[in-house]
Amino acid sequence: MNQLKSRAPHAEAVLPGALPDDLRAELIAFRRDLHMHPELGNQEFRTTAAIKARLEKAGLEPQVLPGGTGLVCDVGEWDGVTPMLALRGDIDALPIPDTKEGVPYRSTVPDRAHACGHDVHTTCVLGAGLVLSDLDRQGLLPRPVRLLFQPAEEVLPGGAADAVAAGVLEGVGRIIGVHCDPKVDVGRIGLRIGPITSACDRVEVSLDGPGGHTARPHLTTDLVTAAARVATDVPALLARRVDARAGLAVTWGRLQTGHAPNVIPQHAELSGTVRCLDLESWRQAPDLVQEAIDEVAGMYRAKTVVDYVRGVPPVVNEAETIGLLDAAMTIRRGSYAIEDTEQSLGGEDFSWYLEKIPGAMARLGVRAPGDTRGLDLHRGNFDVDEEAITVGVELFTAAALLDA
Repeated sequence: MNQLKSRAPHAEAVLPGALPDDLRAELIAFRRDLHMHPELGNQEFRTTAAIKARLEKAGLEPQVLPGGTGLVCDVGEWDGVTPMLALRGDIDALPIPDTKEGVPYRSTVPDRAHACGHDVHTTCVLGAGLVLSDLDRQGLLPRPVRLLFQPAEEVLPGGAADAVAAGVLEGVGRIIGVHCDPKVDVGRIGLRIGPITSACDRVEVSLDGPGGHTARPHLTTDLVTAAARVATDVPALLARRVDARAGLAVTWGRLQTGHAPNVIPQHAELSGTVRCLDLESWRQAPDLVQEAIDEVAGMYRAKTVVDYVRGVPPVVNEAETIGLLDAAMTIRRGSYAIEDTEQSLGGEDFSWYLEKIPGAMARLGVRAPGDTRGLDLHRGNFDVDEEAITVGVELFTAAALLDA
């Protein structure tokens, strides 16, 4: 992570783009408002309107994405040639209840919660955009920056794919983002070159046969046994056909068949997930999974239909962009505020952008000092130390100023 420290100016230099106190207070209030009014993917109309209104108040010209939610907004005028840096924040919430107690910003919407920190991501990008807009008016922004407020990150295959199709990357040469990490202390970030998340797909399998009496399984297709073998043998078979370091794993969450103890059924269904640590193996996964299912089911003469639903590839952080984030955080908080982070098994549709252009995602520390509650993402009691907003804004502004 230190190979591009030369990006940073001399230690005695002061980089502009710090977050003013009045704007810090406004952003905390903005984040709390989003937290109180969470919206699911592709339904973020109130959130979109709030972001749009604040950007327009700053004299910017945000454009709502074609689906009616999410926005893109350029800070500075693009010359049509110089590649821009994009800052991405996701804006959707989760369909779970907010179970926090004793906070004034608890969700007011039943069974909806910002339990993955998207309200923080959004506020960081908004705050960075406002600070950079002020710098642009002073002639201190070296090149334009694109703000991307993306809907539907939590909806497979992710709103990023739709955003790319809408042309949000036109003119963009590099993209960065952050994701809240409740295992990292506030004031710190986690960085990793290479894959930082995993691929996650969904697979649905239908097995069919003529059915029959359990007294004569040899005269028909024993569909229960076939389904059981698919459930147990397919993961084992894949483990011997892919490098173990790829971490390709099929895990079943549902197996359903049969209605009577003495009747061999005509239909069985299995549903599960396919997770993978390695990008190249993820690209091969649909064919490998289909082949393994057909091979196992074929031994029992079961007809198969496989619906393999692409989710997201792993987020693979580019080394040069990690160097940019490393330099940005070093000049803002010092090198001690950076830690190495592990690859997670979670999925993130930020990966769709990295299929097109270089970029990276950092883990943003949100754990309050001394907090021993063990808060985690996608739980109803998830919350953050709001100092993380300042850290995220200043990380983004420093990266934008250094990426010249």
